[in-house]
Amino acid sequence: MALSDYAKVEKALRFLQQHAAQQPSLAEVAAEVGLSEFHFQRLFQRWAGVSPKRFLQYLTLQEAKRLLRESRSVLEASLEVGLSGTGRLHDLFLSLERMTPGEYKTKAAGLRLGWGVADTPFGPALFAGLERGLCGVDFLLGDGADGALARLRDRWPGARLEAIPALARHHAEALAARLEGHPAPLGLVLKGTPFQLQTWEALLRIPEGHALSYGDLATLGGTPGASRAVGTALGQNPIAVLIPCHRVIQATGACGDYRWGGARKQALLAFERARLEARSA
Repeated sequence: MALSDYAKVEKALRFLQQHAAQQPSLAEVAAEVGLSEFHFQRLFQRWAGVSPKRFLQYLTLQEAKRLLRESRSVLEASLEVGLSGTGRLHDLFLSLERMTPGEYKTKAAGLRLGWGVADTPFGPALFAGLERGLCGVDFLLGDGADGALARLRDRWPGARLEAIPALARHHAEALAARLEGHPAPLGLVLKGTPFQLQTWEALLRIPEGHALSYGDLATLGGTPGASRAVGTALGQNPIAVLIPCHRVIQATGACGDYRWGGARKQALLAFERARLEARSA
């Protein structure tokens, strides 16, 4: 089975991580993914919008530290204008709906929840949604679609799950449009503890192409000093990319953990940074 574009890019990123000290050439990376230099360069340019050389600059520790320095001003501006309160700044195309207390207490018993697997620019993902909005985006891991479906059942034990491939394709198209800078209205339905909801909403205040440390995110969410708890909440984020937990990195500039894989987190950060700079050029 042929690898998808993202799978080839991810394989290249893993190779570069493992051989960073040797600074492998374009030819060596292209050979690792089974492509000629010409075709690898074209694939990368089409996928990321920039050359492999430029893209890889966004993956360095130095770039991560610069990203953190820039985002301090983002954090400070957010706090100054009171965005930790009801006037939160987030992607305006996202409308958030929390579960009602009754639905949460009954574990969503009786709710109809559609799901399906679709390709995205960062690999296949399981999408799940209720009538009023998207409630899950889970990139497939080593356990495949079965593992993602099992995780969905664990989060919504009382819901009636129904395979709806068209729904997954619709949400995958909306995600791809967002990544290309053309977002469409999309509602999200979130179910979690008050602290989790507070943390996930704080994530939406981190602009694309920027990142905060765990400690800064805790401050932005109104819980300074709760870095460890924030990290736990990020690990429970049910909606990849749209609730951007990938935009939180360690205070040292290291990428840190990501429930869908470190290479994917680095790719997301670098992809967003490349897109931001391309739009600003």
